[in-house]
Amino acid sequence: MAEATVYEPVRSSAESSRSSLSEHTLASFDDFSNEVDDGEYLTARSFDDEAGSAPADGFDDGGKGKLGITSAVFLILNKMIGTGIFSTPSGVLLNCGSAGASVLMWLAGGVLSMTGMSVFLEFGLAIPKSGGEKNYLERVYRRPRLLITCVFFSQMILLGFSASNCLAFGRYVLFAAGADEPSETIARAVAVSCISVVVLVQSLRPNLGTRLFNVLGMFKVVVLAFIVCTGMAAVLGLVPHDGDVNSWSDVFADSGFASDGFAASGTSVGYATALMRVVYSYRGWENANYVVSELRDPRRTLAVAAPLAIVGVTVLYVLANVAYLAVIPRQEIARSGVIVAGLFFRRVFGASAGARVLPFLVALSNLGNVLVVSYAHARVNHEFASEGLLPRQWANWKLVASDVNVPVMGLGLHWLITVIVLTAPPSGEAYEFIIDLNTYPAAWMNMLVASGLVYLQHRKAEHWRSPFRSLLPVTVTYIASNVFLMVTPLVMNGGTSGNAAVTAAAGMSCLGMGVVYWAIWSRLLPWIGSYDIVAARTDTGGVRYVKVKRGQEGSIEA
Repeated sequence: MAEATVYEPVRSSAESSRSSLSEHTLASFDDFSNEVDDGEYLTARSFDDEAGSAPADGFDDGGKGKLGITSAVFLILNKMIGTGIFSTPSGVLLNCGSAGASVLMWLAGGVLSMTGMSVFLEFGLAIPKSGGEKNYLERVYRRPRLLITCVFFSQMILLGFSASNCLAFGRYVLFAAGADEPSETIARAVAVSCISVVVLVQSLRPNLGTRLFNVLGMFKVVVLAFIVCTGMAAVLGLVPHDGDVNSWSDVFADSGFASDGFAASGTSVGYATALMRVVYSYRGWENANYVVSELRDPRRTLAVAAPLAIVGVTVLYVLANVAYLAVIPRQEIARSGVIVAGLFFRRVFGASAGARVLPFLVALSNLGNVLVVSYAHARVNHEFASEGLLPRQWANWKLVASDVNVPVMGLGLHWLITVIVLTAPPSGEAYEFIIDLNTYPAAWMNMLVASGLVYLQHRKAEHWRSPFRSLLPVTVTYIASNVFLMVTPLVMNGGTSGNAAVTAAAGMSCLGMGVVYWAIWSRLLPWIGSYDIVAARTDTGGVRYVKVKRGQEGSIEA
């Protein structure tokens, strides 16, 4: 069995309560007490080379249902490729002011994603267990004890929903069915049906769910490859299309958007806005880090799948934009309020194809995103239940007898939060406001993860080791990109943006609720109940938080 992860007790006063724990846990505490004295905490040395086959969260199914490299690639692809590449290019071109600058912006987005991948790859290979940022933040920010765990817990529970892609799925299904102005109520009903069916499939037929996101991931790649090939064929004159296009006659020439009333075009504010939209279109590259325990040979799978997926998406995004510009005049792309891929299909195949095919393609893209997000977030919820932040019984519940372990309650919690967000808020700006809440907290968390890696790499007392090392300039670039995402919305156009400030404040308040939860769960209730919360190691090498009565024999689970 892989060597277990080493953690320190949550409170030093637990020393007197060690006798209440099991013999196995007693040994664990004695072991890690010596290692803490030596300054050694969780590092790559805590896992032997076979750690990949022994999940640290007790979710071991003997390798059945594990994800290989192909599935891991599509797990990432499905989250990265959403509606962004079908709609964002118009806003990026408008803000950049020239075709060449907009394409370079999409390339820059891929490079920034690679910097983030470098940080997460070093952490993921050193700590090969599910949970993503949770494990990485816990490794660095150990004091106040459990604070960062509760803050991340709050973010994932309150903001880890799939409402935006479910609603987009509902809207595009109705568009594909012929509804020019689909009812918001009906769209939400379709969205609720979408997340419900996805959760049922993941619970009852987990292997079918895996096959579905593999198929949909391949479908997305085929669609983008088709757009790329069609655009190249149009440039060569092999495919007839509507209109004389000269977008590439002078690629870096100012397209004149500023003189047409869009003052930010080609300015520093315009470039900042464009980069922000591009970065958001690349979100999801870290998805495999959330489910490392579900990967077959996780170190090898993660090391191969993550770079392959990000490089592949970057190439597809850049070439897709080249294809758009090869077929559609840049003025039409920038000024149109419709989805740019719709214009592309309309010019190549006629109005009927553009109107009917595109909504169907985008709806399937959204469905793939819902599948992989629910898969990943359910595993993170399972981690919380295994450790005791959620009811521990949830970690062992199964809906059906199966050789494949399924985090049913984790899926159920993800379903519940998503349905609440889909049904509770009123329509309009209030709804869009809630959907966008996670953007700001996510940037903070990513910045903390990257800054923590710099600390671990340069503080010898931490004894940090990993099979992969992220270079300092790469890590600093990723930190800067997240600071950019945090600051830019607040200072846009030279002043504070009211909407952005309110969204940022609301998002950060969700993290603040994690601080409140920490104060109550780990400080107030233990004080009232006269017990300590102690971190103990499990037989599978994971960690669990248990309540230990002060001065009494026996322990109760947290």
